[in-house]
Amino acid sequence: MKRQLPKARELAPLMQFRRPELDRKKRRLDAALTIEDLRRIAKRRTPKAAFDYTDGAAEEELSLARARQAFSDIEFHPAILRDVSTVDTTRKVLGGPSALPFGIAPTGFTRMMQTEGEIAGAHAAARAGIPFALSTMGTASIEDVRTANPNGRNWFQLYMWTDRDRSMQLVSRAAAAGFDTLLVTVDVPVAGARLRDKRNGMTIPPQLTVRTVLDAAWRPHWWFDFLTTEPLAFASLDRWSGTVAELLDSMFDPTVTFADLAWIKDQWPGKLVVKGIQTVEDAKAVTDLGVDGIVLSNHGGRQLDRAPVPFHLLPKVATEVGADTEVLLDTGIMSGADIVAAIALGARFTLVGRAYLYGLMAGGEAGVNRAITILSEQIERTMRLLGVHTLDELTPAHVTQMARFAPRPIDAL
Repeated sequence: MKRQLPKARELAPLMQFRRPELDRKKRRLDAALTIEDLRRIAKRRTPKAAFDYTDGAAEEELSLARARQAFSDIEFHPAILRDVSTVDTTRKVLGGPSALPFGIAPTGFTRMMQTEGEIAGAHAAARAGIPFALSTMGTASIEDVRTANPNGRNWFQLYMWTDRDRSMQLVSRAAAAGFDTLLVTVDVPVAGARLRDKRNGMTIPPQLTVRTVLDAAWRPHWWFDFLTTEPLAFASLDRWSGTVAELLDSMFDPTVTFADLAWIKDQWPGKLVVKGIQTVEDAKAVTDLGVDGIVLSNHGGRQLDRAPVPFHLLPKVATEVGADTEVLLDTGIMSGADIVAAIALGARFTLVGRAYLYGLMAGGEAGVNRAITILSEQIERTMRLLGVHTLDELTPAHVTQMARFAPRPIDAL
């Protein structure tokens, strides 16, 4: 083999040095290529009690693990030689537009995760052109979210309280603020057993223990933000000094029935969606009431452990009621490919909760922007690789749900 010394002019094109990024936050977020990357950053930067509240689920956390495994167990079936030079990720959902086939799910105690909280999420949603959902347990007011996202789509998530008048006051405020969709959550008659929170002594505000102080020593930035900004409180509630589970048990009404749902529907002028559907029979029942949409959800695995996996339910529910109501899905979504698979199997739209919160904890509003960008890029890339250029071209033929768990026949027991 003939050898020669390289010439400087030949080496120059191969020796392009990246300009150093001096902004530490931007450098940190740019290095995150997946939602799991954001999760790892969030874990480093957030005290254990706050991180575990987001990251954890109920009891043995089997429901959450199975939901994520269900997305891992899919097989895609791409079509080749299609023109995918451009792709369209827009979606019409519940009477309005969304630039992407997902919105930000309602989350509680959000400013506990990072002090920018719901306002960061609302700003990011406005920038991306996607819906933002505010929780009854949110730490920003209905009116403040409207101010943060004045021209975008805001949704309000309702827990029905024992005090019905107080519940409907919130509904009236959301309507007056121009929120176009009401998500009525129906899977919390009592609080799930969130064992991480109990072990961490997670309260609002947080209780300082020796372990808390030692944990904080490694995360001074979080405590500086927490102690130098507005005290944490629920925008729709009075102050509370017990555990999360005690708060939920004291507030939420275990007597709520289908009749109450019909009553709420009569009070709300916009679109009504029932969140927390976990069986085909219940999907049919609420559809018969004339709701505009349902969310297949097991509350992110945070209520009944070993609950049905929403993604597994999706094909049958979409077949049974998809022509009569819009089917949305949450729980377990960690990538744009997960979202594409859900759309292919019949979901009209999806909601992301933890994925958004990981971004928030990793870098505030900039972190939420990064989470949305990651999901958006993954959606576009997956669509191109599948050979589709619009979401409507996605069909069940593009996805197979691989069977890891299957029910045993009754006669085999």
